[in-house]
Amino acid sequence: MQDVISSQLIHTPQVRRAGADWLSLALMDARNHTLRWAAEFERAEQAAGDGGAAWAGLAAGEPEVDAPRWLFGHVGWFQEAWIARNVQRRRGTRCDPAVARLSSIEAEADARFDPTQVPPARRGRLRLPDWQALRQYLADTIEVTLELLSGAEHDDDALYFYRLALLHEDACGEAFAVAAQALGVGPAGTVAGGPWPQWQGLAERAPLAFPATRWTLGSPDGGFLFDNERGPHELRVPAFEIDAAPVTWGQFAEFVEDGGYDEAGCWSAEGWAWLQRDGRRTPRHVQQMRQGVLLRRFGRDTRVPLTQTAVHVNAHEAEAWCRWAGRRLPGEAEWELAAHQGASRGFRWGEAWEWTATTFRPYPGFEPHPWRAGSEPRFHTHRAMRGASPATRGRLRDPKLRRARLPHDDSGFFGFRSCAA
Repeated sequence: MQDVISSQLIHTPQVRRAGADWLSLALMDARNHTLRWAAEFERAEQAAGDGGAAWAGLAAGEPEVDAPRWLFGHVGWFQEAWIARNVQRRRGTRCDPAVARLSSIEAEADARFDPTQVPPARRGRLRLPDWQALRQYLADTIEVTLELLSGAEHDDDALYFYRLALLHEDACGEAFAVAAQALGVGPAGTVAGGPWPQWQGLAERAPLAFPATRWTLGSPDGGFLFDNERGPHELRVPAFEIDAAPVTWGQFAEFVEDGGYDEAGCWSAEGWAWLQRDGRRTPRHVQQMRQGVLLRRFGRDTRVPLTQTAVHVNAHEAEAWCRWAGRRLPGEAEWELAAHQGASRGFRWGEAWEWTATTFRPYPGFEPHPWRAGSEPRFHTHRAMRGASPATRGRLRDPKLRRARLPHDDSGFFGFRSCAA
């Protein structure tokens, strides 16, 4: 029975406090998921017969979407760089990221897979090892990681980088799904099974009302925390009303049919400027929206039920819909409070990463963790997001988890819900 419970817990956010035994199981689970995605991309690349050249060209023009083979190698690089090659890995968050690392088992790993050395536009054009060589690199890195983990101390500092590598690989698992959607890569057969995400229809529910209260954003130390989650601080939250579920395709279609994309009054100045540049008249990947929703999903034209959550919507489109409907996007505190206190009242999340009205900022007393590329570069320019999508691994499904994207980004499985005072 204990083994069954442990097997279930490694798929939840509780793994942030996991010891070495649970972490080893979770790391192997994450790596198996990565390998399943690699098999799907390798199959599609072989079927295309161009060695992924068409994907590289597309990905190079979309900085939000990483080329699949680069992303695969990056997973192994990240784990090796912060664990096997990191001479200060036992120091956890006190590790100095500037200290020289040991050599990689892959001679050109840093030049190929370190995102600080390889900007997004170059990643799809690099000469990378073939899939078999990359699989061997990932096999070698996970073997060393598990060996080191078996001898690690049991405190949070000693386990910090193992937990970080695990959750980073989980995030890359969703990035594979985003790349498959952007590049038109689909499953060989039915999407049931394998790594492919699936969406469910949402039952219509009345909005939820919350009285004025105080809410604590941020988490106290203990277990693993991303640096942008630290720094608990209490806020006063005025009374508000919030949708019980994200906006559906049916609800968004009403905005489109009412001419929302042609009405400047619905858009912010920044959003209207983006719309004029892009020429968009529906969310990304939508082929038709006036007689039902026809969506290009994983390379196939798919008739999407109107009760499913609208996705591939950027922040500008979300705000325009809200203005048209006489509502607004929720702030981070409102969303998080509702996710916790509204769970028993029908608040549903997990069908999309949801835009908020909050600019992504550090919490009070912020101190960057060794992985500098995680949070700091996004502060004050990106928009905070909350939630999860069907492509999000269970270990990342935490209502306190923060994500950040630029307002124009519609590459991922992004949606929204509305709010009112």
